[in-house]
Amino acid sequence: VQLQASGGGLVQAGGSLRLSCAASGSTLSINAMGWSRQALGKQRELVAAIASGGATTYADSVKGRFTISRDSAKNTVYLQMNSLKPEDTDVYYCNAVLGRTVVYGMGTQVTVSS
Repeated sequence: VQLQASGGGLVQAGGSLRLSCAASGSTLSINAMGWSRQALGKQRELVAAIASGGATTYADSVKGRFTISRDSAKNTVYLQMNSLKPEDTDVYYCNAVLGRTVVYGMGTQVTVSS
């Protein structure tokens, strides 16, 4: 499975961004997809995930502000980020779970200015 993320950028606090992640390859083997983020020197944090059955999970820090969704026909997952805060500044990584294996795509930078 290959993952191609897009949609990062610079936005002011309170603004919105939408990240996209398109999967290709053995997409039928994907159990769940999601987004993680990692700032320099910090551990990677799971932000949101959506299972193949549609169940979603969010980090407490983004609940009520971020929404993960998917377009199964396009093998694409989206992360709508609203009410962004400076502390949301990070490199965001798309990931896919295939059994016991987690595949990460290239990161996309999200910068929120105060």
